[in-house]
Amino acid sequence: MNLAYWIVAGLLALFYFYAGAIKVSRSRDQLRPMMAWVDRMPLSVLRLLGAVELLGATGLILPPLTGIAPSLAPAAAIGFVLLQIGAVAVHLTGEDRRITLNVGLIITATVTIWLATGL
Repeated sequence: MNLAYWIVAGLLALFYFYAGAIKVSRSRDQLRPMMAWVDRMPLSVLRLLGAVELLGATGLILPPLTGIAPSLAPAAAIGFVLLQIGAVAVHLTGEDRRITLNVGLIITATVTIWLATGL
């Protein structure tokens, strides 16, 4: 179970670290080709979303790695499930109805929660 957690959580953390970093660092024009919804959000919300993703990615890896507050790992994964439920809502209320990635991330985060409870 431990190895499975590190594989799944590591991949999830890599994805969110990348996604968070580009939301924090790139301009709206640079993000638009990848994310059709960026024009519907204030830039400050977009930056905050990126910061939350960076913190969540850190929360998946650092607590179990250090043994300090390991309960933060499933909390971070729960946060990602909630984040993606919100993302699905944003996609479905706009013109972009592609939610396959979001559903995949919800499933992956749910598996991470399950694996994290066994640590």
